Amino acid sequence: MKTLLQVLTVLALAVAPALADAKVKAGPRKGRIFELEGQNAEFFVEKDRTISIAFYDAAGKKQPAAAQVVTATAEAPGAKTKLEFEKKGDLLVSKAPLPAGEGYQIVVQAKTTTDAKPKNFRIKLLTHTCGGCPNPEYACTCDE
Repeated sequence: MKTLLQVLTVLALAVAPALADAKVKAGPRKGRIFELEGQNAEFFVEKDRTISIAFYDAAGKKQPAAAQVVTATAEAPGAKTKLEFEKKGDLLVSKAPLPAGEGYQIVVQAKTTTDAKPKNFRIKLLTHTCGGCPNPEYACTCDE
């Protein structure tokens, strides 16, 4: 019994930091922040349902899109839609809009350079404004 308690304590200490870091962060445009190596990317759904990605350094200063690579897959009911991105000004913007509807998953894969290891992010697409904060639901920072 004592050994089981020790194992559970060690497991709790190992898992707690990972869960604490899972808190959603929102960016200046009220989009969802993805933490990448040495920079952050802000995922934002525009009014025309395209996705735009803005980049920020570790201090939060906006950086132009440069060598970053982003792809996304919208897992809408009935079909998966792969979205490719192109540079527009300082942003990366999806070439096509998201499929109609809400409540489906979007899987975003981002790399800081073409050679970097990709990092995957999953977002449930809910574009209505959260009742507890001023962000869209997909970027809600409430503790609920």
